[in-house]
Amino acid sequence: MSTTSAVVKPVSLQGARLPKWAPWGVAAAATAVAVAIGLGTGLHSRVQWGLIASVLFVLGTYALSAKVEGRRQAKDRIATSLVWVAFLLAVVPLLSLVWETVVRGVKVLDGYFLTHSMGTVADAEPGGGIYHAILGTAQQVGLATLIAAPIGVLTAIYLVEYGRGALARAVTFFVDVMTGIPSIVAGLFILSLMLMFDLQPFGFAGSLALAILMLPVVVRSTEEMLKLVPNELREASLALGVPRWRTILKVVLPTAVGGITTGVMLAVARIAGESAPVLLLVFGNPFINANPFEGAQASLPLYIYQQYVNSAGSSAAYDRAWAAALTLIAFVMILNLVARGIARWKTPR
Repeated sequence: MSTTSAVVKPVSLQGARLPKWAPWGVAAAATAVAVAIGLGTGLHSRVQWGLIASVLFVLGTYALSAKVEGRRQAKDRIATSLVWVAFLLAVVPLLSLVWETVVRGVKVLDGYFLTHSMGTVADAEPGGGIYHAILGTAQQVGLATLIAAPIGVLTAIYLVEYGRGALARAVTFFVDVMTGIPSIVAGLFILSLMLMFDLQPFGFAGSLALAILMLPVVVRSTEEMLKLVPNELREASLALGVPRWRTILKVVLPTAVGGITTGVMLAVARIAGESAPVLLLVFGNPFINANPFEGAQASLPLYIYQQYVNSAGSSAAYDRAWAAALTLIAFVMILNLVARGIARWKTPR
């Protein structure tokens, strides 16, 4: 008896797909068409060219994917394309801002600029430096962090670990309200206390206003990080007879220390660029004042504002303002890098 053997070909469940370079090709074609449209219609703004290219990229990706891969895969492609376009729309202004600050700021940024104050140099004259402003910003932001960080972390621990009932709801409500407080309102609050006690402008007053602005950010970020700690870790510690306070100290906080540190640094970045409270409470000082508890003091945001306002069209003042802005960006970036290093070092493996 003879049998015939049939060759059964495996059935592929995967349809036709675009090559990996297809999105890059569509992006290049969209860019070329957008440039041609911009030049042909007299659009001189490259932002408009970019928006046209973004629309063409999304439409071209959908059309090509729908023809080759089908409508279902085309919908996935268009969602991915929209995510990339949104990412680029967010990154391009940021990179443009950083690039503009670097290009304009490096003109006068040198060792002399970082180690000298304005002293007797007028705002419209060349020379001078920002040492007094760097010192003031470091002291004011540091004091504000020493005030707000412990209070914010402890408040978040209460809300997550102990908070129940009306008191916890009231604390949460006021934290939400404080999140939206304008910086000028915090400055006016501290200014009213200064007027009540007949106090003159000094650096610590600015630190108090900055601490008010920093506190809700620390509470909210720490609260979310503590909520991410698995309850199984708490239950295991409590099952061994460890007190709750010791469980929080030895288990919960070390587990969330990375996120807590990042939240604190975000709050520091939030207050490092505030100028309104400093203008009201610290008042500015062209000379070096290393005592934040007595006398007017400078800060980098206030220095930038004063150089721009009092420049009288002087290019030297504008250059100093851009250099101070670049220094402020570097200051915040260095703090974030240090915080991430500490968080990575302290996070349990």
